[in-house]
Amino acid sequence: MPTRQENAGPKLDAFRLAKEHGVLEGSVDAHTLARVDDVLGEGPATVEWRIEGSEDADGRAALDIEVSGAVSLTCQRCLDDFAWPIAQRTEVLLARDEQELEALDAQSSSEVVLAAKPMLALALVEDELLLALPFAPRHPDDACSPVDVA
Repeated sequence: MPTRQENAGPKLDAFRLAKEHGVLEGSVDAHTLARVDDVLGEGPATVEWRIEGSEDADGRAALDIEVSGAVSLTCQRCLDDFAWPIAQRTEVLLARDEQELEALDAQSSSEVVLAAKPMLALALVEDELLLALPFAPRHPDDACSPVDVA
Protein backbone atom coordinates (compact mmCIF):
# COMPACT_ATOMS: atom_id res chain seq x y z
CA MET A 1 0.00 0.00 0.00
CA PRO A 2 1.33 3.51 -0.81
CA THR A 3 2.63 5.69 1.98
CA ARG A 4 0.19 8.28 3.33
CA GLN A 5 1.21 11.89 2.84
CA GLU A 6 0.15 14.99 4.72
CA ASN A 7 -0.87 17.36 1.92
CA ALA A 8 2.25 16.77 -0.16
CA GLY A 9 2.57 17.82 -3.77
CA PRO A 10 3.19 21.01 -5.67
CA LYS A 11 2.50 24.42 -4.17
CA LEU A 12 0.76 27.07 -6.20
CA ASP A 13 0.40 30.82 -6.11
CA ALA A 14 -3.37 30.87 -6.55
CA PHE A 15 -3.68 34.54 -7.51
CA ARG A 16 -0.94 34.22 -10.12
CA LEU A 17 -2.52 31.05 -11.51
CA ALA A 18 -5.87 32.87 -11.76
CA LYS A 19 -4.36 35.97 -13.39
CA GLU A 20 -2.44 33.92 -15.96
CA HIS A 21 -5.25 31.38 -16.48
CA GLY A 22 -2.63 28.74 -15.76
CA VAL A 23 -3.20 25.03 -15.31
CA LEU A 24 -1.74 22.54 -12.87
CA GLU A 25 -2.71 18.89 -13.23
CA GLY A 26 -1.72 15.39 -12.27
CA SER A 27 -2.90 12.17 -10.70
CA VAL A 28 -2.76 10.84 -7.17
CA ASP A 29 -3.44 7.58 -5.40
CA ALA A 30 -6.14 8.72 -2.97
CA HIS A 31 -4.77 6.27 -0.38
CA THR A 32 -1.86 8.71 0.06
CA LEU A 33 -4.23 11.49 1.21
CA ALA A 34 -4.64 11.10 4.97
CA ARG A 35 -8.22 12.38 5.34
CA VAL A 36 -9.46 10.43 2.32
CA ASP A 37 -7.62 7.18 3.08
CA ASP A 38 -9.60 6.84 6.31
CA VAL A 39 -12.84 6.30 4.35
CA LEU A 40 -11.56 4.22 1.42
CA GLY A 41 -11.81 0.49 0.88
CA GLU A 42 -8.77 -1.65 0.05
CA GLY A 43 -9.02 -1.42 -3.74
CA PRO A 44 -7.48 0.99 -6.24
CA ALA A 45 -8.13 4.71 -5.88
CA THR A 46 -6.40 6.62 -8.66
CA VAL A 47 -7.77 10.11 -9.17
CA GLU A 48 -6.90 12.57 -11.95
CA TRP A 49 -6.95 16.23 -10.95
CA ARG A 50 -6.78 19.61 -12.66
CA ILE A 51 -6.63 23.10 -11.16
CA GLU A 52 -7.19 25.95 -13.60
CA GLY A 53 -6.89 29.62 -12.81
CA SER A 54 -9.85 31.72 -13.90
CA GLU A 55 -12.25 34.48 -12.94
CA ASP A 56 -15.87 34.17 -11.95
CA ALA A 57 -18.67 35.96 -13.81
CA ASP A 58 -17.93 39.13 -11.80
CA GLY A 59 -14.21 39.11 -12.66
CA ARG A 60 -13.02 37.91 -9.24
CA ALA A 61 -9.97 35.62 -9.04
CA ALA A 62 -10.98 31.96 -8.90
CA LEU A 63 -9.76 28.41 -9.34
CA ASP A 64 -11.67 25.68 -11.16
CA ILE A 65 -10.84 22.39 -9.44
CA GLU A 66 -11.71 19.09 -11.12
CA VAL A 67 -11.22 15.57 -9.82
CA SER A 68 -12.18 12.43 -11.71
CA GLY A 69 -11.59 8.71 -11.56
CA ALA A 70 -12.82 6.00 -9.22
CA VAL A 71 -12.11 5.00 -5.65
CA SER A 72 -12.86 1.86 -3.68
CA LEU A 73 -15.42 2.25 -0.89
CA THR A 74 -16.88 -0.28 1.54
CA CYS A 75 -20.63 -0.82 1.29
CA GLN A 76 -22.24 -0.09 4.65
CA ARG A 77 -24.94 -2.69 3.97
CA CYS A 78 -22.97 -5.79 2.90
CA LEU A 79 -19.38 -4.70 3.79
CA ASP A 80 -18.00 -5.57 0.34
CA ASP A 81 -15.81 -3.06 -1.47
CA PHE A 82 -17.05 -1.48 -4.69
CA ALA A 83 -15.84 1.17 -7.14
CA TRP A 84 -17.30 4.66 -6.66
CA PRO A 85 -16.98 6.97 -9.68
CA ILE A 86 -15.61 10.46 -9.04
CA ALA A 87 -16.53 13.43 -11.24
CA GLN A 88 -16.35 16.63 -9.20
CA ARG A 89 -15.85 20.18 -10.49
CA THR A 90 -15.92 23.21 -8.23
CA GLU A 91 -15.16 26.88 -8.65
CA VAL A 92 -13.56 28.49 -5.60
CA LEU A 93 -13.07 32.22 -5.17
CA LEU A 94 -9.78 33.50 -3.79
CA ALA A 95 -9.44 35.84 -0.80
CA ARG A 96 -6.29 37.72 0.22
CA ASP A 97 -7.22 38.02 3.91
CA GLU A 98 -9.91 37.09 6.45
CA GLN A 99 -11.87 40.30 5.82
CA GLU A 100 -12.05 39.64 2.07
CA LEU A 101 -12.93 36.00 2.76
CA GLU A 102 -15.92 37.04 4.88
CA ALA A 103 -17.05 39.63 2.30
CA LEU A 104 -16.81 37.19 -0.63
CA ASP A 105 -18.55 34.49 1.37
CA ALA A 106 -21.44 36.86 2.05
CA GLN A 107 -21.66 38.02 -1.60
CA SER A 108 -21.38 34.70 -3.40
CA SER A 109 -22.73 31.17 -3.25
CA SER A 110 -19.32 29.88 -4.40
CA GLU A 111 -16.79 28.41 -2.04
CA VAL A 112 -14.11 30.88 -0.90
CA VAL A 113 -10.57 29.99 0.18
CA LEU A 114 -7.89 32.05 1.85
CA ALA A 115 -5.03 32.22 -0.67
CA ALA A 116 -2.68 34.77 0.87
CA LYS A 117 0.22 32.26 0.89
CA PRO A 118 1.21 29.53 -1.58
CA MET A 119 -1.29 26.67 -1.40
CA LEU A 120 -0.72 22.94 -1.60
CA ALA A 121 -2.42 21.63 -4.74
CA LEU A 122 -3.17 18.24 -3.20
CA ALA A 123 -4.85 19.87 -0.19
CA LEU A 124 -7.37 21.42 -2.62
CA VAL A 125 -7.72 18.07 -4.42
CA GLU A 126 -8.26 16.27 -1.12
CA ASP A 127 -10.99 18.75 -0.12
CA GLU A 128 -12.84 18.22 -3.40
CA LEU A 129 -12.48 14.47 -3.19
CA LEU A 130 -13.99 14.47 0.30
CA LEU A 131 -16.96 16.45 -1.03
CA ALA A 132 -17.46 13.88 -3.80
CA LEU A 133 -17.69 10.90 -1.43
CA PRO A 134 -20.99 9.71 0.06
CA PHE A 135 -21.56 9.92 3.80
CA ALA A 136 -22.71 6.29 3.97
CA PRO A 137 -21.48 4.43 0.87
CA ARG A 138 -23.51 1.49 -0.37
CA HIS A 139 -24.27 -0.50 -3.47
CA PRO A 140 -27.54 0.04 -5.33
CA ASP A 141 -30.33 -1.95 -3.59
CA ASP A 142 -30.02 -5.02 -5.83
CA ALA A 143 -26.22 -5.18 -6.00
CA CYS A 144 -25.23 -6.21 -2.48
CA SER A 145 -23.77 -9.64 -1.85
CA PRO A 146 -25.89 -11.94 0.28
CA VAL A 147 -24.82 -11.79 3.91
CA ASP A 148 -24.21 -15.10 5.70
CA VAL A 149 -25.93 -15.19 9.05
CA ALA A 150 -24.58 -18.39 10.51
